[in-house]
Amino acid sequence: MKIAVLTKQVPDLVEGVEITADGKAVDPDSIRYILSESDDHALEEALLIKERAGGIVEVFSLEAGEAREGLCTALAKGADRVVMVQTGLEGAPDNHTAARVFASILRGVEFDLILTGVRAIDDLDGSVGGLLAGFMNLPYVGLVRKVELADGTGKAVVQKEYPGGFAAELEVKLPAVLGIQAAEQPPRYVPVSRLRQVMKAAKVEESSVEPPPASPLHVERMSKPEEGGGAEMLAGSPEEVARRIVALLSERRLLR
Repeated sequence: MKIAVLTKQVPDLVEGVEITADGKAVDPDSIRYILSESDDHALEEALLIKERAGGIVEVFSLEAGEAREGLCTALAKGADRVVMVQTGLEGAPDNHTAARVFASILRGVEFDLILTGVRAIDDLDGSVGGLLAGFMNLPYVGLVRKVELADGTGKAVVQKEYPGGFAAELEVKLPAVLGIQAAEQPPRYVPVSRLRQVMKAAKVEESSVEPPPASPLHVERMSKPEEGGGAEMLAGSPEEVARRIVALLSERRLLR
């Protein structure tokens, strides 16, 4: 079993985010990058599959943000090989470009599974997995929360989430691309001391690709969310607060 995990770096929203003067991009000097949460779940699911069925896990990341630290963290968690992909692009590419780059790296290499996070905080349409599968002519299932291998059949059974708390079990022929919604357990924790040890001796391979064609997508304008008027705090006894709530609801014609 050979599994590829595709990861990306996203802004840490705990930090303040600033927009560049032209209003078309996030100022890279104002943010700290971290591994996308759903990609962390994809890595965890890959490691769980490896522990159950054996095999190797290879992690790929585009050169952006704190990519090297993210790849070293993957090694510390149990990945067997990590590769940083250099594209020659400035900043993080859009999903179409990222999928084309990953396809050029993975095409011709035999993988049983290719896992990626189903979405990221800076890109909620979750299209990388589906686009990659299309470019590589492979089956794709998104919103996956569990993966089980059907021994000796060349297939996997995956649980796919649907709205309303529903889920379905789907059988998919391997090789396949899966967009992971959540791993079967929370991503494992790596102590800082362990990460520092790995970073000193880690072998992060580098792979270069020809710069992809210019993206047809262009940002016209970005802006920070507008601040609201704030909340009104209701003081007084429970009865007084209850009467005030009823009055407010009546004023807004939410009560008859």
